[in-house]
Amino acid sequence: MEKPRELRVLPVDGVGEVRAGDRLDVVVNRALEACGIALRESDVLVVTSKIVSKAEGRVVAVDEADPEARTRLVLEQATTVLRRRDSLLITETSHGFVCANAGVDWSNTEPGTAVLLPENPDRSARGLRDRLAARFGLGTLGVVITDTVGRPWRRGLVDIAIGSAGFAPLLDLVGTEDGTGRELHVTEIALADEIAASAEIVCGKAWRRPVAVVRGIDITGEGSARELVRPPRDDLFR
Repeated sequence: MEKPRELRVLPVDGVGEVRAGDRLDVVVNRALEACGIALRESDVLVVTSKIVSKAEGRVVAVDEADPEARTRLVLEQATTVLRRRDSLLITETSHGFVCANAGVDWSNTEPGTAVLLPENPDRSARGLRDRLAARFGLGTLGVVITDTVGRPWRRGLVDIAIGSAGFAPLLDLVGTEDGTGRELHVTEIALADEIAASAEIVCGKAWRRPVAVVRGIDITGEGSARELVRPPRDDLFR
């Protein structure tokens, strides 16, 4: 990866409400055209998991006023409950994600419904990448699908990559040298997570802007966001 000279994050407005069966490549392309943005080589398109889930029909009915119904839905989506405090459950999902309430989301959806995580975010990212790369005639295009999580030992929320395609999501610096010439032995950079977090700054939580383009990174390689999940055997806290 070459040293970036500039990093730009371009917000994409005009996506509108996404519903089950919508083709995201068509929805995104329409919004890009309205904003006057043409995807370029090595761009990374960042899309929130919310609109991916809506397009894939991952919206379910649930009585928001019934705490037991909310908890049942979370437990249905979890493979393991790691911690519990009142109505908050820290769970592991079938994807391997450790997150609050199995990623079930009640925000920015119709009353009486909840949005589940995409079944296979990496597959969703690959499909979107392939269709948009073909549409724009690009050889190198990255796609990141994001979700919002809390972090151990840190206050506040941040967006991370739960799906990715078109580049290596981990930047492995093991064997390279730092600025003083010392060899690095353990350093891996979660590049896809950094891209997700940078895009969230322009997307926001209340602006209904679920898409952004990150430009200026020399993305290389291939991989999936699944590589970012730490195996339980390497997790000192489980």
